[in-house]
Amino acid sequence: MTASREEQDASLLRTVDCPFALPSADSAARVGPAEPAGAAAPVASRPDPTRRTVVTAVGAAGLAAALAACGSDDDPSEPATEASEKEEGGGGGAVLAMTADIPVGGGKIFKDEGVVVTQPTKGRFKAFSHLCTHKQCPVTSVEGGTINCPCHGSKFDINDGSVQQKPAPRPLPAKEITVEGDSIKLA
Repeated sequence: MTASREEQDASLLRTVDCPFALPSADSAARVGPAEPAGAAAPVASRPDPTRRTVVTAVGAAGLAAALAACGSDDDPSEPATEASEKEEGGGGGAVLAMTADIPVGGGKIFKDEGVVVTQPTKGRFKAFSHLCTHKQCPVTSVEGGTINCPCHGSKFDINDGSVQQKPAPRPLPAKEITVEGDSIKLA
């Protein structure tokens, strides 16, 4: 009669002085001092772990480590949180910029206010959130007709905030602004 591979492994672990081997019921009976007469009944020992149990445990630990690494605390995400809090507070109608400050076919990022103001064509102004919709990194430039995120290379159109280059899953959310004379204000 042939023993299964798990039984052979368990037998080998019991016969070799292995610090990882769990004691079995028969080894507990063979090894150790005799119990005093008034001692409590021995606790049943756990069975030896099978190869499948060990592989599953190691795999679960590896998966947990990989998932923990996915939730990073990179510096770009911290300003995003601060900016989100400022966005909730609103602009209060204060002057954000002068129309002459926003180049035609480009734009300007107002990090403290959490907004990007663009001027796709002369006299037409648009505003968008400055946080990329991929990982909430703040965008850092407006060039070549796009608003650009440095974290993973997403690009957004200056006309409508639509995604021009992924991985961003959604367009930049529009922000309300008003143009009064030469002044641009957050609504």
